[in-house]
Amino acid sequence: MSAAAPAVIPFGDAERLAEARRLVLAAAETLRAAAGELDAGFLAAVDAVDRCDGTVFVTGVGKAGLIGAKLAATLSSLGVPSRTLHPVDAVHGDLGGVGPGDVVVALSNSGETEELTRLLPPVAEFGATVVALTATGRNTLARLADVIVPFGEHRELDPHGLAPTASTTAMLAVGDALAVTVAARRGFTPRDFAAFHPGGSLGRKLRSVRDVMRTGDDLRIADENTAARDTLARVARPGRRTGALMLVDGQGVLTGLFTDSDLARLLERRDDVKLDGPIAAVMTPAPVTISADDSVERARETLAARHLSELPVVDRRGRPVGLVDVTDLIGLGPGSAA
Repeated sequence: MSAAAPAVIPFGDAERLAEARRLVLAAAETLRAAAGELDAGFLAAVDAVDRCDGTVFVTGVGKAGLIGAKLAATLSSLGVPSRTLHPVDAVHGDLGGVGPGDVVVALSNSGETEELTRLLPPVAEFGATVVALTATGRNTLARLADVIVPFGEHRELDPHGLAPTASTTAMLAVGDALAVTVAARRGFTPRDFAAFHPGGSLGRKLRSVRDVMRTGDDLRIADENTAARDTLARVARPGRRTGALMLVDGQGVLTGLFTDSDLARLLERRDDVKLDGPIAAVMTPAPVTISADDSVERARETLAARHLSELPVVDRRGRPVGLVDVTDLIGLGPGSAA
């Protein structure tokens, strides 16, 4: 299929498109400036969240509250117990869930939002640590906080400089940086991430090979020195397609693989007399392998890149403990393994 011809954009639309591109670049400049504002306060906030042995409550009003909800969700997905705390609901009973050992992250560009500043004195009385994500350290929110993370004063992107745009962009990026830095300090791994994302395509992508590989009676394993014909007859399995035959040496270490394709090639070449000799002579030596702790996505990528149908799973000593067959990955995520 030939590439589609570029659409002709009317002059008026081209001007609007140019303006949109300018606004996106302005947002990028906002982030560059916000990065330069980060100081020791950011590190103190990382320490506070990392040491938190309770819950991280994230609070804000309006657009800042929506950014806060994203921050709470990101922290939770990275293994930090977190939830949103609406300032109005908090002063009408929800503060009962806040106590010593908790951290309250308060988001406000101006730092003068009345609902938020009214909330913080009771929070302090309950013994929680308050972290302020705000434009500067020169506002009421900053004065009430234990830790201040300034992201700078930025002119909003709308023509009148009023709608929360540049400020929320900076707030979002700094919040993400806080969450990711805490996760890195805690040594958060892809396997940890998978544990918090068991559902959907992301969960399937992050599953480990151990979760899907064939084991036990579903494996066909034989000594590399036995006769090929006898080996094939002896290790046959009833029922579903059983995948490749894995060959091992005297120490049980994987040395080769004999697949349906190997057998087909012998028969096509009328070379099946070799089936009466040692199977090591007709196996595929030193096959590509994978670990049980690797991700299903890596197994899929390996099968696709090497145009393979079977992938032996070995332990640290190289002994087979499982097998991933291309048919085992059908339905476990987008794309094709072969």
